[in-house]
Amino acid sequence: MNKSLALLASAAVAALASHTATAAGLTTGDLVFSAFNADEDGWAMVAFADIAPNTTVYFTDNEWNGSTGFNTGESYHRWVSGADTVAAGTVIRFSKIDTTSLSSSVGTLSRQAVSGSTNYGLAASNETLYAYLGSATAPTTFLSAITNGSFAVDGSIAGTGLTEGLNAIRLNKNTTSATPDFGQYDGARSGQPNFAAYKALVGDVANWTVDTTNGNYAATVPNTTAFTVTAVPEPQTYALMLSGLLAIGFVARRRKG
Repeated sequence: MNKSLALLASAAVAALASHTATAAGLTTGDLVFSAFNADEDGWAMVAFADIAPNTTVYFTDNEWNGSTGFNTGESYHRWVSGADTVAAGTVIRFSKIDTTSLSSSVGTLSRQAVSGSTNYGLAASNETLYAYLGSATAPTTFLSAITNGSFAVDGSIAGTGLTEGLNAIRLNKNTTSATPDFGQYDGARSGQPNFAAYKALVGDVANWTVDTTNGNYAATVPNTTAFTVTAVPEPQTYALMLSGLLAIGFVARRRKG
């Protein structure tokens, strides 16, 4: 390959790389709960989009009132994703949030000081947990919610943009236990053509293992196996590849002539 062909090929590869490497801002459903454990006071979440470096996500089990803000009496936590992009498909574990040893498997988890907010644990019943962007007490984008009670009385999803059965998960939907203290997604984590295709699977509690006996799950570690996709190039990718090949072919034809 001569110098002109090499330059054209490099340009095509660079354009393709810049297209695929960008981590956009998160939106509703891009980070979804995949496990909840009130006995261990922790949870897990799966990223369905790349998370840009130093993204901040807030968590609270204060009930959203459906319009203007959160109730009081519970706690707030703050997660910073870290210096590197968190790849789509990554499952992040958040553990022991009621202790000073609280941690996350990726990035940094810390308590967010809000006046009167010192009830740091998760309740084994009638608890709703939210993940969102914005600030601790003023969400701008709700990402996901999970409840072991009811979104009707234990923390609303009205006005959040969340949808039960998609990115808001009610653990007791298909169980005889009114207040399960543990639940985990145990469905497929591979084989889908894109990460968006997993959203309905994770949102469907039929694909979860949910506590029905009020057992003790304090020592249970959530499944943190990453989700993977069967890669299919996007239309933009095809266009970039085609334009590069056409340019290479054009130069080669001119040389031959």
